[in-house]
Amino acid sequence: MAEVVDTQQGQDLDQELVRRVQRGDSAAFDLLVRKYQHRIAALIGRYIADWSECQDVAQDTFIRAYRAIGNFRGDAQFYTWLHRIAVNTAKNHLVAHKRRPPTEDIDVSDAEQFDSGIRLRDTDTPDRELARQQMEQVVMRAVDALPEELRTAITLREVEGMSYDEIAQRMDCPIGTVRSRIFRAREAIDAELRPLMDVETRPERAAR
Repeated sequence: MAEVVDTQQGQDLDQELVRRVQRGDSAAFDLLVRKYQHRIAALIGRYIADWSECQDVAQDTFIRAYRAIGNFRGDAQFYTWLHRIAVNTAKNHLVAHKRRPPTEDIDVSDAEQFDSGIRLRDTDTPDRELARQQMEQVVMRAVDALPEELRTAITLREVEGMSYDEIAQRMDCPIGTVRSRIFRAREAIDAELRPLMDVETRPERAAR
């Protein structure tokens, strides 16, 4: 019963955040992104194996959702709606790169079962919240330490949600250079995060 109440409260919160976004409160959308970014990335990862591509498609998913959220009427749960956008974005990405998408989609009921496992692993506790804050601080320091051209490229991509073409125009350089800079920036950030990730997964490894 408590789980049902928590689920309903989560859905009510989503609906309220959506209404705030529709009224022009972009910060409310940031909360929705933080709530669902790991689950969306995990879902897309079932279509696309490459981590870097997966992050790009997740970013595109949230950009598409933000642009379309004015049409969301609450007939379905917000995550169900977001799930459909993520699946379509992943399939379109595969087609655009001349790769065959799966013949069967991951349906919502399957996603909900999968998401329940994600929620069990991502349960908010004081320790996890502290770890999340530490990771955010590490990311900020890593970004600040990047050379200017890498910092600009990754910020335009991850924060402002610009396409590679738009970044190439803004930075006045070839699109291949933009992709290289973003890749190198992510590599540098991952290198800084890796020690934290190793600490977080060590108990799980020991349990095995």
